[in-house]
Amino acid sequence: MFDPSTALPEATPLADAPAPLGRIHARRLREIYRSAGWPCQDLIEIELLAGGLLQRVAGPAGHETLRVTDAGVSYLAATLVRNRSALSAHEALVERIACEMVRAGRITWRGLGLRAQLPPLQEGGKVRWCIAKPDVFSIRNTSVADYVDPVVHEIKVRRSDLLGDLKRPDKRAAYLDLGGECWYVLGCDARGRPIAGPDEVPSECGVMQVEGKGLRVLRAAPRRSRQSLPFGVWLALAKATPLGGLRDDEQGLLGEADLQG
Repeated sequence: MFDPSTALPEATPLADAPAPLGRIHARRLREIYRSAGWPCQDLIEIELLAGGLLQRVAGPAGHETLRVTDAGVSYLAATLVRNRSALSAHEALVERIACEMVRAGRITWRGLGLRAQLPPLQEGGKVRWCIAKPDVFSIRNTSVADYVDPVVHEIKVRRSDLLGDLKRPDKRAAYLDLGGECWYVLGCDARGRPIAGPDEVPSECGVMQVEGKGLRVLRAAPRRSRQSLPFGVWLALAKATPLGGLRDDEQGLLGEADLQG
């Protein structure tokens, strides 16, 4: 005989607020958009289905595939605009720092791939190697190999990128191996607020903050004793093209009187 006291309680309806979507959701949408749409049946897929960005489609044989809805396409387009905006801001700040290094009389490169040495995973283990790609790499304009003073600048304009970078100690160790100094240059968010404070960046790195049209040093980078660069780094620098000197419009700022003097 049925006992009402043993019946399960009715399910509480879920809140209407959708689950927050992030970069992993956009990545999955792009993968499904480019593929046959086979389901993974994981939590990311559930959130995309619940948000109306994916739709299940029954095939003639009874199996289901996934299709990106019009709302999903709009979401991908919006993330593309945000990514391009962030990339533009990043590239603009990279150019700014690189030009500052050139103005300081340093030989400067962008987008280099340099072989760096990493410490062994355990004491007595083998030394590890990796390819490091600093945003800006510069050396002093000198003919004395021991005075080159290599410096690495890593540019961050989004907090999520900075936090992800700080979780990769090997990447930071590679920069420190390449440069006598390693700097993090931090941009601002859409509201003009700094994306992080200097205390969030490891103490072995210096921190600069964008302030309007200027840059402020929040913490100086510790100077590490560094002898001449390894031969492999010299070879990579020889194959790459450094930034040029002052542009014509910058040269014009000197004025005719200075040129004639």
